[in-house]
Amino acid sequence: MSEFTLLDHKHNLKYNLIHEFAWGFGIAFHTLYAIVPLFLRELGAPESIAVSTAGLFSILIALPSLFIAALGRNIQNIKRAVILFHGIILIVSFLMGFTFTVLDPIYVQSAWKLYLFYFVLYAFSIGIIVPIWAEFLNQSTLKSERGKFFGLGFAFNGVGSFVGGFALQYLLTLDLPFPRNFGIGFIILFISLLIGTILFIPFKIKPKKTVQTHKTIKSFIKETKSIIIGHKNFQKYILSRIFFAANLPGMGLYAVYCQNKFHFDLSEAGLFTILNVLAAGASSYLSGKLGDKYGHKMSMLFAYIGHFIAVILAIFSQNMIWVYGVFLAIGVGQGAFMPSAMNLVYNFAEDRDTKTYMALIDSFLAPFVLIFIIGVGSLIRIGDFTTSLYIIATSLFISILVLQFLVRDPNSTSEPQFHLDGFSS
Repeated sequence: MSEFTLLDHKHNLKYNLIHEFAWGFGIAFHTLYAIVPLFLRELGAPESIAVSTAGLFSILIALPSLFIAALGRNIQNIKRAVILFHGIILIVSFLMGFTFTVLDPIYVQSAWKLYLFYFVLYAFSIGIIVPIWAEFLNQSTLKSERGKFFGLGFAFNGVGSFVGGFALQYLLTLDLPFPRNFGIGFIILFISLLIGTILFIPFKIKPKKTVQTHKTIKSFIKETKSIIIGHKNFQKYILSRIFFAANLPGMGLYAVYCQNKFHFDLSEAGLFTILNVLAAGASSYLSGKLGDKYGHKMSMLFAYIGHFIAVILAIFSQNMIWVYGVFLAIGVGQGAFMPSAMNLVYNFAEDRDTKTYMALIDSFLAPFVLIFIIGVGSLIRIGDFTTSLYIIATSLFISILVLQFLVRDPNSTSEPQFHLDGFSS
């Protein structure tokens, strides 16, 4: 079988850009930083739950990750697997749209609990998909071109969300009863995800150079233990991500906090999405190029700083201009984060199993995310938004220091090589 070439990489890039546009367009109707917390709040959910959705999302993603990483090592056809696993989120998004459009649960007692159930399934399905999707992209890209691949891909995701943000704003200004207006948005989410999934079919995959032998759970546990104990630089990176996880409760908190402060209309959520994705698209592209040239630790630092600026703007906000700045800064952080995080995982893993590294990050972060959710939620229940924001800001500042001064870029020549016997050399 012929080698995977630059032409194959560019072929996949073309379809990935369309895939990311479709995905981004759909996600605009279900954003964790605006739509989900505001929708839950309008359904009557307690504010402590509404603002915790981004953190809850992170925990739910982590739950199946190690299990999927263990099972996924024996997948023979990665393309077929990634398409089949995406079927889970398609079912969940369709049920969300159908329920809140056709059944009109505004007349159902505790409708927010029904949506929260769907949200849990939605997040859990993403957790199942992500390790398989990461390995799929690992097998369909060239290492030397990955920064631009992910940078352009997530930039197109931002363009899709930008267009989706206008569509969302238009939808929310129509004379449609709540929650049917949101339900229609969830139907659009389903259709967009379906199109994005179909676009995986034309992808070309790297040929396997050796016959893959069956890998046991025992060998998975041994390799995982070796990574946890021996990969010191990876440990420091996880430490920085633990402090950075404080931004997750903030993602839902900003919209609710600012609405309490300035009493803006729900239709503003569309403008928040537009501003967010404009910044995300630009920073995604720039961080991809920055990472390829200077290392992906540098581009990840860019993401950390974006979220830190967002919380500072929220704390000192004086009017809606400041609020718009919050969502611009969130966009910068989000846009820079994904290409940086994906490439750092590949760089840390080298020729080892990418799925295991990704699952370890999610699994280690989950309990700390829960601590942040409980802590911030407790303060929200007594109405102390300001202290919550100061805690988030402090934690984000520490994450910046840890990443900058303790973590070495895994692609640099100064990074010691790590072997699966458990130690660096």
